[in-house]
Amino acid sequence: STISKNSLKTSLLQLECHFTWTLLEQHVSLESLEDTILDHIKFVVEYNVRDYNMLSYVYHLKKSNEEALRNLKKAEEAIQKHHPDEIARRSLVTWGNYAWIYYHMQRYEEAQTYVTKVENSCKKLSSTAHGKIQLPDIYAEQGWALLRFGRHYFERAKNCFENALKSEPNNPDFNAGYAIAMYRLEVLSDRSGDDKWSCLKALQQAVELNPKDTTVLALLALKLQRSQRADEGEQYIEEALQKTPDFPVCLRYAANFYRRKGETDKAVEILEKALELTPKAVVLHHQLGLCYKFKILKLQKTRYTPQEEVENLIQLAIFHFKTAIDKKPTFSSAYSDLAQVYALGKRYEEAEELFQEVLQRNYLPCDEKQEIYFNYGNFQHFHMKSELKAIKYYTEGLKIEKDSYGRRKCREAVETLLKQKIRRGLGDATDVGTLGLVHKLNGKKQEAIECYEKAIALDPNNEEYQNALSELQLSI
Repeated sequence: STISKNSLKTSLLQLECHFTWTLLEQHVSLESLEDTILDHIKFVVEYNVRDYNMLSYVYHLKKSNEEALRNLKKAEEAIQKHHPDEIARRSLVTWGNYAWIYYHMQRYEEAQTYVTKVENSCKKLSSTAHGKIQLPDIYAEQGWALLRFGRHYFERAKNCFENALKSEPNNPDFNAGYAIAMYRLEVLSDRSGDDKWSCLKALQQAVELNPKDTTVLALLALKLQRSQRADEGEQYIEEALQKTPDFPVCLRYAANFYRRKGETDKAVEILEKALELTPKAVVLHHQLGLCYKFKILKLQKTRYTPQEEVENLIQLAIFHFKTAIDKKPTFSSAYSDLAQVYALGKRYEEAEELFQEVLQRNYLPCDEKQEIYFNYGNFQHFHMKSELKAIKYYTEGLKIEKDSYGRRKCREAVETLLKQKIRRGLGDATDVGTLGLVHKLNGKKQEAIECYEKAIALDPNNEEYQNALSELQLSI
């Protein structure tokens, strides 16, 4: 019998699996995501089912459905090995993925077989008649998948783990997922200006429930360090390194800790060890680049800069940042980091090219775009010696209204620059008018009015300043 494609599609949309969780390809770099999951499979055996499922979805997005099916087979083998007593319950996501992949391969009979498998298992597992089933493990698997897809998904991931925890408040895995989601949301909100997340309690709870999980142990250390409790944090880092000296994720967080502490050499040593274990990990290359960049800046501040050593560090930093953006073209801040290193090596054209490339990306989140404007303004100011362009780009960052770390940096930089210029008697109408705009963008109406009045005194026929002034006077 031929299966009606439409009714099949309707059933497929009811399934809980990677294909119905709106994980969008535009938010990730498939190559680096594939590497990340393969690395994870190698080092964390107990979550292989989850990883193979995720990998099958990645291969589907890469247009290799045969490879996707091979990974679902591996997921099934892992389920038989780790959960022989609850195969049906543990297989729902895997079977859902099978159904979708067969559907995309136009093998509709096989797709229907898997849909039926899921529907029958759900009837057995839950008293509710209709096929949608809300199992805590499925919420958690969705949460872990969302975390893999980056910053746009962290809040949804947090909600998934919250749902899973409603049924099993002391499940170590769900608590770990929740804590990681909270940690990432907090780091993000520090950058983007909302301080509504705090992850301390969640991390402490996760560590208590599973002291062996060195990922949450190391994140707790980083959180304590960011809360001015670095000594306490360092004890956790040392404990984590003792428990899992060869686990790359733990090594990466430890390196982060020491880099922030200013112990760059120690950070580099740890990162090099991690890179031997997982040579393709983008994040390790980026972190190494940051360490070398920090060392360059420090050496350039010394009285007798050892030129050869600086050159060598510049080469190393360029190599690692380049590797990061080649493997993960969506990694915008790494472009900015690479451009800054080119500038430190006086390779201005290459720096300019990178800044342009990344500033032309329409889809950048506000806070990232603001930080890039800030870095580009610095490049114009300190390397190209153009105050005019620096003012222009700091102001561009400020025009994006969303409050963030990057916006605050743009504001401080442009205010300082303009006030210095005006104080030195070098400020013209444009500078005074721009300062007016800066005050206006910061909600300081009275100061803005004063600036626009001065600008009009210097340039009486300027309509832009007159319009801005009357607009402000009306709004008060």
